[in-house]
Amino acid sequence: MMLSNAAIYQSQTCTPESLRTLAGYLELALDEGESVVLMRIGTHVRSVYIGDPSGALEQLTGHGVVAATQADDMLALTRLGLNRITADDQQYRFIRSVRYIADRQAVVFTPA
Repeated sequence: MMLSNAAIYQSQTCTPESLRTLAGYLELALDEGESVVLMRIGTHVRSVYIGDPSGALEQLTGHGVVAATQADDMLALTRLGLNRITADDQQYRFIRSVRYIADRQAVVFTPA
């Protein structure tokens, strides 16, 4: 039986770099009472925004980019719906969802 990436993560003693990055963005989202929005802008990077994903793209605050491989790892180590992760001894609860913003698919991480 193959273990899922999430099961492998839970058995690790150190936090993968992708989840450390996600945790940093979740901290920003918590401070602002908003969500983390991850959008594809090319083949090699993903844009990261903080804000209300139900609004327009222009209403989101840009917070840089992450490498596509790191974003893919974030997705592999989380799942749609409620998630709980531990990053450097800090626990985070969030809901991962998918929506369209400005006709582009976005992955949304909303602190719970």
